[in-house]
Amino acid sequence: YAERLSCSLGDAGLEVRLKEIEPGEDSKSIEKAMELLDYFLESGLNRADVAVALGGGVVGDLAGLAASVYKRGIKVIQIPTTLMAQVDSAIGGKTGVNLEDGKNLVGTFYQPTAVIADIETLKTLPAREFTSGLAEVAKYGFLRPAAWPQSIVEMADLLRERDMAVLEQVVAACARVKADFVMVDEYDTGDRAALNYGHTLGHSLESATEYSGAYTHGEAVSVGMVYAALVGEEIGVSPRGLSDR
Repeated sequence: YAERLSCSLGDAGLEVRLKEIEPGEDSKSIEKAMELLDYFLESGLNRADVAVALGGGVVGDLAGLAASVYKRGIKVIQIPTTLMAQVDSAIGGKTGVNLEDGKNLVGTFYQPTAVIADIETLKTLPAREFTSGLAEVAKYGFLRPAAWPQSIVEMADLLRERDMAVLEQVVAACARVKADFVMVDEYDTGDRAALNYGHTLGHSLESATEYSGAYTHGEAVSVGMVYAALVGEEIGVSPRGLSDR
């Protein structure tokens, strides 16, 4: 979609420079962030310019981090093209890269000027990546069931089939739920911690497998959510059978 976006912006009279970033957790590093900052400088970007992050969560995290620190901050617009990014990582202003000892250990809170989620981009998403994004959708379904026209379980088949009408509802609902959490706890010191449901073990799995692709982020979070539900059942704070759902 880069060429299409570039042409559209060019037709509007804007000067566009493209920088491609390899997808995957290997790119979510200090080295890649520095490479992007060097590119900003070499391209002559100033504080009136705007960084546009077109892609998945890794691209959004890197561009957001670089924009937040380049010349003490330039505007960034997030245009997520994966389900994971559209419902989660592009919203809320968290940016970050990984270190050897763990995930997202270097980052900032930096709100984008806009988040533009076009669900048409989900038509070309590989099956494994699409399924990975469904993990975050399920998370929101458990956190705020009242936000949905019907339960996630009832919509599961239509979601897997990528029914566009259902996807439009789901992406919008997830965005509203996350925005609600962020508005009351922007810097993740209280209520927003609920959005990390499943992420404690999930991040550990990703780190333990050295971000090799053995688990996508969504797959790791799925395992983490089931584990957290099982623990909740054992200590009596979750209803029996939650982990099966």
